[in-house]
Amino acid sequence: MIDSGLPAPSAELVRERLAEAISIKKQMIADSYPERAVDIAQAMIAALRSGHKVIFFGNGGSAQDAGHLAAEFVGRFAFDRPGLPAMSLADATAATTAIGNDYSYDEVFARQVLAVGQPGDVAVGLSTSGNSENVVRALEAAAEAGMITVAMTGEGGGKAAAAAEISLQVPTRDTARAQEACMHLGHVICEMVEAALFSRR
Repeated sequence: MIDSGLPAPSAELVRERLAEAISIKKQMIADSYPERAVDIAQAMIAALRSGHKVIFFGNGGSAQDAGHLAAEFVGRFAFDRPGLPAMSLADATAATTAIGNDYSYDEVFARQVLAVGQPGDVAVGLSTSGNSENVVRALEAAAEAGMITVAMTGEGGGKAAAAAEISLQVPTRDTARAQEACMHLGHVICEMVEAALFSRR
């Protein structure tokens, strides 16, 4: 194989990235992140107990994370139980592309959240920068419609944090590390919600 002059894969790089992730999560353990995750779980538990649903949305990797978390509710997380009503707006390809084409990409989640959401639902916007305009607009629209709003972002939180009732801001501006930590907390939130609503057999 010809040497391209590009850096070869390195176990040291893997160690560095793992160390970065561990450092961020240690900061989160020492700060109020566990309590904020509990706040989010409690909001979801109350909504689901009263017949409401959880709506997730985000762009790119955050869109996939939104779909992943919605699937944990609808399917199962740690044990078999009935499905919980949850959805990811980014999974609605036809609606997303139609709204983006006919109106604006900034409106793709706001129009959907108003179409499928009801007062008492929980709307969760994922954005590592916190400044994705379509996520911010959806959170604002959901709040105006009487939904409980949650922002899961990277450091600073951006406009999404300001628009949400509950904000969880991972202490890093590194997109990959922020997404990893949001998913870690998302899994724990799923675990708490599932355990609160169903007895494990």
